[in-house]
Amino acid sequence: MRGQKRQWRAKTAENLKSWLIMLPGLILMTFFVWEPLFESIRMSLYKTRNVELVRFIGLDNFISVVSKDDFMQALMNTFSYTFWSLLLGFALPVLLAMLIGETRRGKGFFRTAVYLPNMLPGLAVIILWSAFFSGEKSGVFNILLGQFGVPAQTFLTHADWVIPIIIVIATWKGAGATALIYMAGMASVSPELYEAAAIDGATVWHRIIHILLPSIRKLAGTLLILQIIAVFQIMYEPMVLTKGGPDNASLSLMQLMWQYAFGGSMNYGKASAVAVIVTLILLVMTAIYSYFNRKESDWD
Repeated sequence: MRGQKRQWRAKTAENLKSWLIMLPGLILMTFFVWEPLFESIRMSLYKTRNVELVRFIGLDNFISVVSKDDFMQALMNTFSYTFWSLLLGFALPVLLAMLIGETRRGKGFFRTAVYLPNMLPGLAVIILWSAFFSGEKSGVFNILLGQFGVPAQTFLTHADWVIPIIIVIATWKGAGATALIYMAGMASVSPELYEAAAIDGATVWHRIIHILLPSIRKLAGTLLILQIIAVFQIMYEPMVLTKGGPDNASLSLMQLMWQYAFGGSMNYGKASAVAVIVTLILLVMTAIYSYFNRKESDWD
C-alpha cells in the first residue's frame, strides 16, 4: 500500500512539474491566441460601433457579407491564389533543395542566397517588384521587352495576369526558406540507401523517385497545408500592388476583411465575420487533409 502511495505521489509530482513547465506557454497562448479568437467570433454576432458591441444580431453579419458581390469575388480570387501558389510555388522549393543538396562547392553560399529574399521586409519586396512590373516605359520588364521590339505592357491592369504575378512575387520571397526545410528533411536520408541504389545501377532519376521523394512525403504534406493557410491570408501584396484591382480581380478575403475594419465603414462586426469564414474554410481543408493523411498511414 505504501509503495502504491509513493508511486502515486511521484507520478503526481512529475505531472505537476510538467504543467508548471507548460504554464507560461499556456498563459501566452490563452491571451494572444484563444482570447482574440473567441472575441472575434463573439464580435461577428453583434452590431458594432468601432470595437464596441452594440446589439446581438446573430448571423446577420454573415448573411450581409456573403450576399455581397465583392465577397464572392474575393472568395474566388483567394482560391485562385491558392491554385497558382501550388502550381508555381510548391515544387520549386523541392527543386532548389535537390539542386543545392547536389552542389559540391559553395553550398553555404547558395543556402544564403536562396534565403536572402525571406530576410527582406515584405513591403520592401512589393515596392521592389512594382518597379519591375511598372506599366511605364521605365519598368524593368518593359525595358527588356523593348529590346525585342515589344511595346510596353501594363502588367498589373490585366485581370488574367495580376494573380499569377502576385504569386510569383510571394514565391520569390518565401521559396528559399521552404527549400532549407526540405534540405533538412533530405539530410535525414541514409547515404547507404543511395550507395546501394547506385550499386544496383539506379540512375539519378530513379534515386529521386524511389528514395528521395518518398523520404520527404510527410514533410511535403505538412508544408502543403501550411502553404495553403499562408496563401489564404495573403493581403498586403494585392493591397500595395493593385489595391485589389483591376475591378476587384486581385481582391483577397483578408483584404476584404481589412476594408470592412479600416476602409471607411469601420464595421468590425462584418470584418470579424469574414475572419470567421476564413477560419472555417481552413479548418475544413485541414480536416480533409488530416483524414486522407490518416487513411494513407493506415494503408502503409
